[in-house]
Amino acid sequence: MSSRPYSESCERNREPILAVLRRHFAHARQVLEIGSGTGQHAVHFAAAMPWLRWQSSDHRDHLPGISQWLEATGLANTPPPIELQAVTSPVPGLAPPPVLPQNASGSGFDAVFSANTLHIMGWDQVQALFAGLSPLLATAATLVIYGPFNYGGDFSSDSNRTFDAWLKGRDPRSGIRDFEAVDALARAQGWTLREDVAMPANNRCLVWTRQLGMGATG
Repeated sequence: MSSRPYSESCERNREPILAVLRRHFAHARQVLEIGSGTGQHAVHFAAAMPWLRWQSSDHRDHLPGISQWLEATGLANTPPPIELQAVTSPVPGLAPPPVLPQNASGSGFDAVFSANTLHIMGWDQVQALFAGLSPLLATAATLVIYGPFNYGGDFSSDSNRTFDAWLKGRDPRSGIRDFEAVDALARAQGWTLREDVAMPANNRCLVWTRQLGMGATG
């Protein structure tokens, strides 16, 4: 039996997410995954989209498990995972600063992906995540975030309501985020929503694009 960390939900949602990523990452080359968790998404998406260099990242405690998946698959386009966290001090952002890849338009990642992270963080950390993206990006970039969201202040299903109560019971700062609040936060950082895709199990895939230097406030 493998000792690698395993998430059943990653196995269930990877194909619907991949269908979205294939469309929106078709012209990307350097992807930063924030909150890679077990590492299952990293190896699946990197194998399915070999034109991408897929950089996984997470809290240092998760890096050994991610490394197990990367080493087991041995893909040429999955470098070792890096430590990266949304931090609120001394200034909101993403730390520690990673080494930026090179693109045709300069240094930085031209795509960012994150799954099932915003509802785990406190809202101040969600704000820090968006604030910290700009220094890491190439001139043009695409952002895809997967997970559950509320709309109009309401839960989209009874299961999401139950999940939100479970999250808050574990950590009062966490909880399913309102789509409108997240989109407003993204727009304040210069992102434009391109697609909001309904996914299985009452989840969504939100896709934004950004051209740095055009409309950004941070």
